[in-house]
Amino acid sequence: HMTVRENMSFGLEESTDLDEDAISDRVEESTAMMGIADLLYRKPSELSGGQQQRVALGRAIVRDPEAFLMDEPLSKLDAKLRATMRTELQRIQEDLGVTTIYVTHDQTEAMTMGDRIAILNDGVLQQVGTPLECYHTPNNRFVAGFIGDPSMNFFEMAVDGETLVIDRFEYPLKPAQQ
Repeated sequence: HMTVRENMSFGLEESTDLDEDAISDRVEESTAMMGIADLLYRKPSELSGGQQQRVALGRAIVRDPEAFLMDEPLSKLDAKLRATMRTELQRIQEDLGVTTIYVTHDQTEAMTMGDRIAILNDGVLQQVGTPLECYHTPNNRFVAGFIGDPSMNFFEMAVDGETLVIDRFEYPLKPAQQ
């Protein structure tokens, strides 16, 4: 029932001693950064999914947090808008310089957006590292199968001296691989 301006102001009105002018300034700065200044007098039902996501992020930005905690923020968007919003979120995070913890089941988001990623399986931490560390040197089979698109293939094989042996072929190992 509130406009974008009212939605973005609400948290500051309820939790700070800022006057109306200071709140208005923060809202206007945030909407300018988010590219939604022209939406200030619209209601949520009049906004697209991407615009709603930007308003939600704007509500967090106006509060000047020490960290952002995002839980699947792009999960309800279509693929094209997800890609656009990924880029926007990265730009905003870099502009603000605020630590962001971003939860996602989408490995593409994790690999493209994260400086460091943590991979969990059933709530158990499997690996923490840069995206490339996790990709090139996975800690275990779960991480190896999770990271990458298409996912890694696995084969049961044996080592016979300096050769990998599988039903249909053999592959000689180099000294560094032995």
